[in-house]
Order: sequence, then structure tokens, then C-alpha cells
Amino acid sequence: MGKIVINEEYCKGCELCTLACAKKYIKLGSEFNRNGYYFVEYCDAEGNCTGCALCAEMCPDAAIEVWK
Repeated sequence: MGKIVINEEYCKGCELCTLACAKKYIKLGSEFNRNGYYFVEYCDAEGNCTGCALCAEMCPDAAIEVWK
């Protein structure tokens, strides 16, 4: 199983990672970071992430780390 860590300060809320996630475990949050952007949140309470890392590959700001 995989685990996703999102650096909230690097995220600009472009949502490319949400499109890349086949399981839809990443969504745009409702809070702002210090730069004034909404940032994405990882929402997999059951721990079913496959760790495919497509979300991290799509992120233009390198704001996502994937751990297996």
C-alpha cells in the first residue's frame, strides 16, 4: 500500500494530480496556503492507495511524495 505526502506550501491547486489519481484519493481542499492557493488533500482513510505515483509525476511543483 502507498502513502501520499503533500507539501501544502508548494501546491498551487492546479488539480493535475486529481486527474491522474485513478482511485480519486486526492481532492482540492478548502483551506489556503501562505501563497493564497487552495491546496490538495489526500483523503484515503482506508489506506487503499496503490502507490503508483502518477500524482507525483503530474505535479509541476514537486509538491507530492509517494511512499510504498
